[in-house]
Amino acid sequence: MSRTVKGSPHASAPVLAAYRYCEAVTGHQARNFAYGIRLLPTEKRHAMSALYAFSRRVDDIGDGPLDPEAKRTRLAETRALLDRMRGGGIEEDDTDPVAVALAHAAHRFPIPLDALDELIDGVLMDVAGQTYETWDDLKVYCRCVAGAIGRLSLGVFGTAPGAGHSEDELERAPTYADTLGLALQLTNILRDVREDAATGRTYLPADDLAKFGCAAAFRGSTAPPDADFTGLVHFEVRRARALFAEGFRLLPLLDRRSGACVSAMAGIYRRLLDRIARDPGAVLRGRVSLPGHEKAYVAVRGLAGLDARAVERRGAGRPV
Repeated sequence: MSRTVKGSPHASAPVLAAYRYCEAVTGHQARNFAYGIRLLPTEKRHAMSALYAFSRRVDDIGDGPLDPEAKRTRLAETRALLDRMRGGGIEEDDTDPVAVALAHAAHRFPIPLDALDELIDGVLMDVAGQTYETWDDLKVYCRCVAGAIGRLSLGVFGTAPGAGHSEDELERAPTYADTLGLALQLTNILRDVREDAATGRTYLPADDLAKFGCAAAFRGSTAPPDADFTGLVHFEVRRARALFAEGFRLLPLLDRRSGACVSAMAGIYRRLLDRIARDPGAVLRGRVSLPGHEKAYVAVRGLAGLDARAVERRGAGRPV
């Protein structure tokens, strides 16, 4: 992977319009994500918006009202669109603005588009109603739907070699990005445990649920009788914190603004995880979120490079 991203030629009016469409989708559908990418220079912000808009399309197919067979057909069509993109078959005047924007971004940056096939694979797991017996099983799903996004994003960010960073450390950047994606996804799973149960989905490993007496679905505002729901949440929080600690080793390898973007997005979720840890039952009563002033503080920390410097001070740790 190239470690520097050169400036691109001036984008045409149709391409700029496609990027504006993707930015509108991102701003409306993903406030936490949009909060972070505002810290990027224009070209990288455009590329990240295009990645989000395409990923959102895939997610919406999986979460939508279509029957399973229709969802599989739509996902196959989306995979075929990716094949066209890889083959250079998307013209600037194509009627699909997301395809136009993402094709342009992939020409500009070394984005590993094959990772979007992994995202489609993960959504197909949802369509099949797959459940997960162990954490190792769940990791496969998380790497498809979130770790892949981390690696795609790294294609836009690139790495910025600095003093003290070995070649081996720089080569581990995709692994750190993947692990940070796992941390974010596990946080999402904890936050949405009741909402997912209401739609018949269970993501937490069956082994963990059984260990804490929580095999029954979380459809109400209280945990099942005799369940150690607090113990379950704290167990998963510790796992997620270990993933964050490993994934945050990516920060010192990025340039200042890319590092600020990652620090803001991941920092919001890490603080969300802390809020869940303080009151595990909150996830059964409603959607846990952070107030705007706290998100702003996280962004300021990112811009100041505080999280990246904290990682460097801790030094190398053991991989998760």
